[in-house]
Amino acid sequence: MYIHIFRRICHIFKILLPQTFCKESGYLLLIDVMLMARTYCDVWMIHNETMIESAITGSSTTAFKRYLVNFITVMPFISLVNNLLKLRLNELKLCFRLITQDVEKFCNSVVDLYSNVSKPLLDILIYICKLNTAIRSLGPASLLSYLVFSGLLLTRYEGQYRYVNSRLIINIHEEIVFYNGNRREKQTINGTFQKLVRKIKIVSISKFFYVCFTLQDYYQSGCMLISLAQALGRIVLAGREMTRLSGFTARITEFQEVLKELNSDDSLEKIPGRGQIIIADNIIKFEHIPLATPSGDILIRDLSFEVSSGTNVLVCVPNGCGKSSLFRVLGELWPLWKLFYVPQRPYMTLRSLRDQVIYPDTHEDQKKKGMSDRVFHNEMDIKICYYLESSVSSFQVGITLFTVSHRKSLWKHHEYYLQMDGRGNYEFKPYSLWFKPITKETVEYGS
Repeated sequence: MYIHIFRRICHIFKILLPQTFCKESGYLLLIDVMLMARTYCDVWMIHNETMIESAITGSSTTAFKRYLVNFITVMPFISLVNNLLKLRLNELKLCFRLITQDVEKFCNSVVDLYSNVSKPLLDILIYICKLNTAIRSLGPASLLSYLVFSGLLLTRYEGQYRYVNSRLIINIHEEIVFYNGNRREKQTINGTFQKLVRKIKIVSISKFFYVCFTLQDYYQSGCMLISLAQALGRIVLAGREMTRLSGFTARITEFQEVLKELNSDDSLEKIPGRGQIIIADNIIKFEHIPLATPSGDILIRDLSFEVSSGTNVLVCVPNGCGKSSLFRVLGELWPLWKLFYVPQRPYMTLRSLRDQVIYPDTHEDQKKKGMSDRVFHNEMDIKICYYLESSVSSFQVGITLFTVSHRKSLWKHHEYYLQMDGRGNYEFKPYSLWFKPITKETVEYGS
């Protein structure tokens, strides 16, 4: 994953840094110098603050005045370093920024990631060297061990929460919408989030008592341990910034690919969406509807057919001919409470087999309804399915089936068929004009 992200970033960096010696590379060099100066200023500030505190606790007026004067004298230089660093970072962002809001976010993320990684790494190196001189290696080693242990504990539950969210957003959102499973998925997400919150509370409480018992020893070691922990924390936050950067990088790369396709003049002419949607009960009617992909590829130029209530239709098409586009258009022509979609890809829940069958209802909802079948316990007028069981009669339930399948065993359950050849042509005819009547001697085959 990260290798692919770094390849994309390197490809974009050829635009950000066109030459080895250019204005942008000069800004990067100045930023490096400012970051090193900022680190040495931080080390000096820690040492001077420690000496001021020692002078106060030791009641030394002379030492207090001396270190206070040093602090007042050096503050203008430290302020100059901080403002020069911010100025150079903003100038570098402006040099990288070219077009659109995504490019602006990408440039800001790249520059922030550069400063948020290089500065903490330099801080960690210097602080560890200073601490080894003062308290040997026991202090930094204990701090690193605590951070690793607590980080692994929180990362486990945070990863589970992120997985539950990402699986909904990336892979299976369409299936959940078709099943009306929004409330069920909300319960799953809330449950995972509560587990994470409980673990965070445990870590927070244990950290509070740990600080209470070890504050004196921790304070005697000076502020360098605190600065070291802050530097490690910035490294962790830089990982999250890397995740954001990967998203911006992917969007800019896709934008570049689209520009290349547009310049190659290989795209088809797009059909403008100027159709009219009319909502009516007990009928599905397509009248001169064009089906086209978002990229402009024409699937069917002129689709016209009508399905009334109680008429079962079998859709027989090869892959990539427009059956999904047909259903997406259909989803805009009919209220959702009149249709129930059974998607092509199976959606596997995170619970038991019973929950899988009755999804999106819970076990309590199933008891209230007294039904367990995942299609027919949703009492709709028209069902759009990718499969149909021959053991259940749709006429008894009083529904219309709109089925996409390649199984010949389903022919006898439909009155009409819709066939697409993948070249922009289609046929919508009664079943009796397409096939001979099925008898006991007919051999069924197919997938």
